Amino acid sequence: MATDIAYWRTAEMMWTNFSSWLLAAGLLLGGIAAIGGIADFATGRLPLRAGIGLLYALGNLAVFVLALFNAFVHSRDAWTSVVPTGLTLSAVTVVVIVINAVLGRMVQRQFFEDAA
Repeated sequence: MATDIAYWRTAEMMWTNFSSWLLAAGLLLGGIAAIGGIADFATGRLPLRAGIGLLYALGNLAVFVLALFNAFVHSRDAWTSVVPTGLTLSAVTVVVIVINAVLGRMVQRQFFEDAA
């Protein structure tokens, strides 16, 4: 999101390239994290029986889908790749990531309380 804001303020094309690279790297790492999440679910380390665990898993999926659409928007040319749709998608993605981080912490705390 920071590179989108930098482009919005300066119109320097370098920032759109940085945004695209960061989105590609984030999607790659998100895919790796999804494989880890599936492994955690399969081994019972991700308790989805509670509503929070399921909400956390759906939040992860929502972040991945939002980032994928954001990458598609950022593949457009120049100004339209960022303003306003790319910047809006970046902001929404960041908000969902923060909410999902809180849910992930709640799932982790619940798991360790159940194990104790």
